[in-house]
Amino acid sequence: MSDSAAISDPKRLPQTEFIALMAMLAATVAFSIDAMLPALPEIGAALSPQNLNNAQLIITSFVLGMGVGTLFTGPLSDAFGRKPVMIGGAIIYIIACAVAWASSSLEVMLAARVVQGLGAAGPRVVAMALIRDLYSGPNMARILSFVMVVFSLVPALAPTLGHFIILGFGWRAIFLAFILFSVLTLLWLVIRQPETLARENRRPVSVFAMGRAIQEMFAHRTARLSILVQTLTYGMLFTILSSTQQVFDITFGQGDHFHYWFGGIAVVAASASVLNARIVVRLGMRAIIKAMFTVQIGITLLMIAITLADGPYWLVFGTYVVWITSNFFQAGLTIGNLNALAMEEMGHIAGMAASVISAFATIGGVIIAAPVGLTFNGTPIPMAIGILCCATAALWLTTLIKRPGET
Repeated sequence: MSDSAAISDPKRLPQTEFIALMAMLAATVAFSIDAMLPALPEIGAALSPQNLNNAQLIITSFVLGMGVGTLFTGPLSDAFGRKPVMIGGAIIYIIACAVAWASSSLEVMLAARVVQGLGAAGPRVVAMALIRDLYSGPNMARILSFVMVVFSLVPALAPTLGHFIILGFGWRAIFLAFILFSVLTLLWLVIRQPETLARENRRPVSVFAMGRAIQEMFAHRTARLSILVQTLTYGMLFTILSSTQQVFDITFGQGDHFHYWFGGIAVVAASASVLNARIVVRLGMRAIIKAMFTVQIGITLLMIAITLADGPYWLVFGTYVVWITSNFFQAGLTIGNLNALAMEEMGHIAGMAASVISAFATIGGVIIAAPVGLTFNGTPIPMAIGILCCATAALWLTTLIKRPGET
């Protein structure tokens, strides 16, 4: 679809503007997580001075809310239209940010972060549905690829942006930045993007249909195992996100430079999706997943051994950085493939299935990551042991996944 054709359709923005808007909407989640990381020590000192580890829950609480919201935003957008759900989600997100900004206790902060996640699920999930409304086939793939390029830059830039906001205005200003970001994207959406789902194509929300979809997916061997493996993968990823700032700061004394390290790691890890696109057809999804978990087990064991041996600082720290990068890289090479495996025979309920997969894997990942993160003892060992257990279980479950026709 050319730009001229897109402009002639009243529902289509020029492609460059459309890609930028969709990327900004989808990036709300990454910005809300990664920009918070440099603020965790100060928030912990202010709201939970007796137990600084509790500050990690600021990350996992947001992800928990997002996981719950993911289950409902897709069906709601099918019933009421794309824009109302995106606008409603953004308003909930903005209000929750204001509550978090004003919070005087960690409990209020965590409750606000859960609601933030619920609100952020609207723009995140429905943006993908909106793209599907307007584009299909190669054009859709092209749009999504450009959106993901922009989206992948956010984890690299957000911690540095958060660091300088904190330096200049204090940690509470992070939430004002979230509000500003969301208000700008919301206004852009309201003013420029027309509704894409015609009234005659809308479907009422059905709790029974959702229940049937969940039952069907978990009754199907490949879908069930793929969701379980993806849950373990998310558990590993969320454990890293919630704990790594403390390790950089407390264990290695790199707190002031954490945002630079994290940005560099994010840039390297972003290449995993590009690599997967080049090799998945030739090697196959399951082969890549098995290989990545096998490598992850090996690197984790190596990192644990070097840390326990109390080697020189440069070796222990360097191994840790490689290990963190490998975790993000592994997620980039497994999550998309696990989604595809789970969806292979769910085409008749594709929209509902996508919501079920994302919601269950995200919520399950938080249930794994939150207690693992709270075991932080000044070293990366508890985190590494948790990830080693997840990777081992994920590898075993992956070997049980069968393709259609296999016995």
